[in-house]
Amino acid sequence: MFGRFMPKEVKFFDLFNAHSKEAVLGAQTLQALMAVLNDSPEKAAALAAEIQVIESRADKITYETVSLLHSTFITPLDRNEIHSLISRLDDVLDTIEDAAQAVTMYDIRRATPEVIQFADIILACVNRVNDAVTLLHKMDNGPAILAACKDIDRLESDADTVLHEAMSRLFREETDVRELIKLKAIYEILETVTDRCDDVANIIESIVLENS
Repeated sequence: MFGRFMPKEVKFFDLFNAHSKEAVLGAQTLQALMAVLNDSPEKAAALAAEIQVIESRADKITYETVSLLHSTFITPLDRNEIHSLISRLDDVLDTIEDAAQAVTMYDIRRATPEVIQFADIILACVNRVNDAVTLLHKMDNGPAILAACKDIDRLESDADTVLHEAMSRLFREETDVRELIKLKAIYEILETVTDRCDDVANIIESIVLENS
């Protein structure tokens, strides 16, 4: 029933889609960064700079969305939902950028198995965020959207498990205090990316349940 009353303005959904695609690109680049970390810190730094460019493009999409929200009389979703969704999407890419910048700032020169695991989980999580966002324009897609949100929640739990195991191993085995501090910070930032994805999923789930 909701679909019959939805305004024809679809620009907001286009902007959501554009932003989530930038997040996927950011997650892919983060994964590539971690993959080259052991062999080429220079390539890793270049990839970190690439993520910064991606994040800047996404910031412009966020700005455009908020500007459109202020100038649009009838919106396809509740105004607070639109603002919350684009803001939380922006948080995902901001945190991906934080992780990439931390790698270069802390001069991390090795990718532990846990770092690789985090990068893989982050990409899977962001891909499911993109799936949910892409489907959001039509509430008939509700079951598929909710399934994506459930997957995001599961992946966030997986990241929690990796974090706990990584911290345990780090404090048992790492004898270099400086390295321990740096890796601890990286692990926590990487896990936070999945928390931000879960924030997006919670908003999307709420939108679907309220409007379907």
